[in-house]
Amino acid sequence: MKIETIASLNEVGVQELAGKTVIVIDVLRATSCIVTALAGGCREVVPVETVGQAKQAFEEGSLLGGERSCRKIPGFDLGNSPLEYLKETVKDKRIIMTTTNGTKAVQKALKAENVLIGSMLNGTACIRAALQLKKDIVLICAGTQHVFSLEDGLCAGFLLDEADKIEGARQMEIDDLGLALLYGYKQAKSDLTQAFHRCANGRRLHKLGFRQDVFFCCQQNLYLTVPIWREGRLIELLS
Repeated sequence: MKIETIASLNEVGVQELAGKTVIVIDVLRATSCIVTALAGGCREVVPVETVGQAKQAFEEGSLLGGERSCRKIPGFDLGNSPLEYLKETVKDKRIIMTTTNGTKAVQKALKAENVLIGSMLNGTACIRAALQLKKDIVLICAGTQHVFSLEDGLCAGFLLDEADKIEGARQMEIDDLGLALLYGYKQAKSDLTQAFHRCANGRRLHKLGFRQDVFFCCQQNLYLTVPIWREGRLIELLS
């Protein structure tokens, strides 16, 4: 099985995705929010690209969530902190979400046969589910403003490390970028918290008062939830 890694949203070509399973990664913070919301019992997450699309999709029983430049969008119920998407807020709700990078990455991935949502929070469950789908895998690191983000790369490395453990290295054909991220993750995994806090997005979130989000998002395997795209929304794979 082949696993390819794409460094940022800007590098995604739809022709690369047909017939494959894509895992979208935007650790700080969109995919961490999506995983947390579905783990907390929300009915579905509808990712859209624009604020206008989000407002148009709103209906009774829904929550609007998202950010621009790391800040909650005026008039929205939720921002882009996973701590806002816990069970007491999201259970049985439909969430319409738009973010600067993550939801755009989901939309760009839709030419794939399967689209899953990955993060540190559900990494092992996510890559296991992808491997069980028996298709070549593409890891899309959403990045930030079309530029690679370290935290997404570390998450990709984590998924690749778990894939090696599950399938065995001889069964996996990993591209060179993936190998670089795998080896980088192995060097950093003893102190992921420091790596997350030192990366550009970690520093930015610190300055904006979201330090606890960085701590939360670097936790590994907090959830078994695997979001998957089905008929215009993200739902839990097992549901």
